[in-house]
Amino acid sequence: MARPSNTLADGVVVLSPLGWDDVEPYLAGEDAELVRWLNGGRGTRATVRAHVRRAIERWADDGPKLSFGIRVDGGSVLAGTIDAELDRDAGRAGLAYGIYPAFRRRGLATRAVRLASRYLAERGDVHGISIDVDPANVPSIGVARRAGFRFVRHVVDDEGDFDRYELVVRAPVVPAPPPLPRHGRR
Repeated sequence: MARPSNTLADGVVVLSPLGWDDVEPYLAGEDAELVRWLNGGRGTRATVRAHVRRAIERWADDGPKLSFGIRVDGGSVLAGTIDAELDRDAGRAGLAYGIYPAFRRRGLATRAVRLASRYLAERGDVHGISIDVDPANVPSIGVARRAGFRFVRHVVDDEGDFDRYELVVRAPVVPAPPPLPRHGRR
């Protein structure tokens, strides 16, 4: 199965795989909000380099986690990141995204989610996408809703509690039933 291009654009945002040139902008873009909602801890040059190395390897292996840089200015400036975590057995993917402080409140996250969703739909092996959001993360809930995701349920598990938003991008293919036997006239 041919994979869609891993570089997507909508005239404002460009999504492309994270690379070595992204280490410094990634570190510079981190703030307390990203650490709180997404990263789980402040990055260091070593941890970000390790993350980028894994991202490059995962793109070469087609996942299961694919990390895009969210870029502006024709793709030259890193404004954030978006990750797609593939669950091939279930035909699903999860998205997680973050925008750096200087680029927030411009609609870039919504555009990035729409582009990543298009990429996942075009893969042919994903029929549903989810975004898990802490109920207190109001801006991220707005992104999910503006991108067409619908609230489906509140989840409590070992990692905490969150609200799940989902988007159906392609209905699963259900095989047609076999034809009924034809009975000839006598």
